[in-house]
Amino acid sequence: METAGKPMLAHMVERLKRVPQLDDIIIATTTNATDDPIVKLAQNLRVLWYRGPEHDVLGRVLTAALTHKVDIIVETTGDCPLIDPEIVSNTIEAYRSASVDYASNALEPRTYPVGMDTQVFATNILADVAERTSAENDREHVSLFIYNNPQIYKLKAIKAATHHHAPQVRLTLDTRQDLKLIRRL
Repeated sequence: METAGKPMLAHMVERLKRVPQLDDIIIATTTNATDDPIVKLAQNLRVLWYRGPEHDVLGRVLTAALTHKVDIIVETTGDCPLIDPEIVSNTIEAYRSASVDYASNALEPRTYPVGMDTQVFATNILADVAERTSAENDREHVSLFIYNNPQIYKLKAIKAATHHHAPQVRLTLDTRQDLKLIRRL
């Protein structure tokens, strides 16, 4: 899918390149031939990429991080093409300044728009999760096991300033209506 003459993923990568704390951007995609264009795009955008199993996203992200020697994972998903670099940066800083295992601006109750979702956690935390769960839903949603187990992992919910609360706003790309909105923006 494109807007303004570029794939949505290209817009997202360009926005993430403006986050000063990010050393690298890694696109973790599947080994399916249908995702060959994603790898080609990653190469054209000069970002790292990794290919792994379609249905084990947790395993794919973990192996991508280990392959590229990443200590801290800053996860955003491909359905967030309008991700705000400042929100990502603030989430990283909140993680760094707290003694937590996981920080996110998507924990309930939400204060940020859907589509600004950022999760930050150490690679060793994700390795621990990978050892603890084989449940299909946990493997499909990378940080689900972490935030569903606050008795195991210390969590930090990042909240927008009160005057910026907008959890009812959708800036994500999941439906045709989302696509129409993003193209209008």
